[in-house]
Amino acid sequence: MYLGEIARIKMGLVLSRKKAEIDLEAVAEYPMISLKNIQEDGTFTEDPVESFKSKEIIGNEFFTREGNILVRLSHPNTAVLIDKDQEGLLIPSYFANIEIHHASVLPGYVAWFLNTDKVKGELLKFQTGTNIPSTNKQILEQIQIPELDLYKQQKITEIQQLYRKEKRLYQKLMAEKEKFYKAVTYSIIKMN
Repeated sequence: MYLGEIARIKMGLVLSRKKAEIDLEAVAEYPMISLKNIQEDGTFTEDPVESFKSKEIIGNEFFTREGNILVRLSHPNTAVLIDKDQEGLLIPSYFANIEIHHASVLPGYVAWFLNTDKVKGELLKFQTGTNIPSTNKQILEQIQIPELDLYKQQKITEIQQLYRKEKRLYQKLMAEKEKFYKAVTYSIIKMN
């Protein structure tokens, strides 16, 4: 099945069309997701989201919703599943917003599949543009998603979540080990 058959794909907002050039022009201010908020493995960073000052009210279709998938349109084409904590963020034009509308397909499974090396390699082949090569909506719509029953999709999603949790814990452990290493070596220097 093609991604375009099971999902509604919408490109993010072209920010230059709505950006308030001066503070007096600003009608609204929105939290906005940016490239620095997404890691290549499809997880969110700890970096704070940016703020966007708009000269007009922006429609709901340009904001993240739980269960949707954002795909970075330039290399490395990372896909990230939106959960409750990331709801309500403005989506800029360097992301596509994918809303799964087919009941037999889980968003977590699609996000996992979009982050596979196979899909990322295919997207890289079809990127267009000279200055900043990127993927377009038509290319995304033609991605073939393997059909699996809901049980297998759920298992893949759970394994992915466990892997990410383990990876975050490992990164925290490494940061603590780094602090410990520095503290021990500095204490040895002070002893002499």
